[in-house]
Amino acid sequence: MPTFRSCGFEIYYETHGGGDGVPLLLIMGMGGTCQGWLVLQVPELSKERTNIIFDNRGAGRSQDPGTPFTTRGMAQDTVALLDELGLERAHVLGGFLGGMVAQEIALSHPERVQSLILAGSFARADAKRRLLLELWQGMVEHGLPAEFRIKNRLCWTLCDATLEQEDLVEGMWRFYLEEDAALEDRVFLRQAAACLEHDTSQKLGEIRAPTLIVYGEQDMLTPEHLQRELAEGIPGARLVQIPGAGHLVAAEMAPRFNGLVARFTAEHD
Repeated sequence: MPTFRSCGFEIYYETHGGGDGVPLLLIMGMGGTCQGWLVLQVPELSKERTNIIFDNRGAGRSQDPGTPFTTRGMAQDTVALLDELGLERAHVLGGFLGGMVAQEIALSHPERVQSLILAGSFARADAKRRLLLELWQGMVEHGLPAEFRIKNRLCWTLCDATLEQEDLVEGMWRFYLEEDAALEDRVFLRQAAACLEHDTSQKLGEIRAPTLIVYGEQDMLTPEHLQRELAEGIPGARLVQIPGAGHLVAAEMAPRFNGLVARFTAEHD
């Protein structure tokens, strides 16, 4: 079980695959662990290049430093992982919170980012996203059972057609509840706080990495106007909407998503 120390605490990571391409670093979003990449992304994306996945601080098998989380601090963890592996550069892919962390890496360590791929992320939370994140925090603080909190998040993150597949939805919330090492409440609260604090809106023009921004047509959590803010702010960014998907576009439309990532990373090796 490989780990390394970042700022005095252990971070769990895995590497998969190989090949001649520049490695791909995948940063998990809010409420999940690196195991979420293993089913649909790693088997395909590791065919041409090494894939690096890891548990964010406090999640899964990574230690909790016990201090407030920020996307800048989590970016430092991620760069420390690249240092641990002796990698000068990597393609960096992040979803939601992971995409916010990826933005901070591209800003603070541009020399380490071969390309940047943001899936359902934002530069800053607008009023509705702030209310929603505060609502999710309140559900935890008031002791609402995890099952109901996860189902609420699935309503915001899956498209209507996926929600009609009852067996699939039940399997997903059970995965989050039982198999994906559900986060401790205090960690989830600090992840939500990191999302609320994150704001790169005035710095996007400083990002120089080739950037792909991917989102689902029915994404209610990070809808089109937030994706356009990213695309218009980052010089030369490519914006791609995937029809028939919600916020969890990497899961709902995995073949299309993986194909986009594979082509973009190959283009910028």
